[in-house]
Amino acid sequence: MNKDEILDELKVVENNLNIKLSNKYKQFLSEEVKDTDAYEIQTSQADTVYLYNYKDLLERNETYTIQDIEPDYLLIGQDGDLGYFINVKNNSEQVYSLDLGALGSLDMDEEAQDIYKLKA
Repeated sequence: MNKDEILDELKVVENNLNIKLSNKYKQFLSEEVKDTDAYEIQTSQADTVYLYNYKDLLERNETYTIQDIEPDYLLIGQDGDLGYFINVKNNSEQVYSLDLGALGSLDMDEEAQDIYKLKA
């Protein structure tokens, strides 16, 4: 798929979840992740994070009922049970993390100013 087709698919995700994705995140998905099945990055803490492609965003967020528990956030990747999120209500580029078992009960930790800075 080319960049424009991926951006069109991301519009479908936005419409289905009634959210707005940040421009940097959409750019990252359409230019870096593309339709790769397994896109992994190393963080500055040497953690390996699996970032979802556009095809997996809806399914992963539905599986973990993210919008029911944390409606302002979108799950964008995982490192085991640690979920990585972006805020979809305040147009922020920041990336957050939280143990998926603690959703709704703990505040999220700030991980990076944007998706590009999450990479080591």
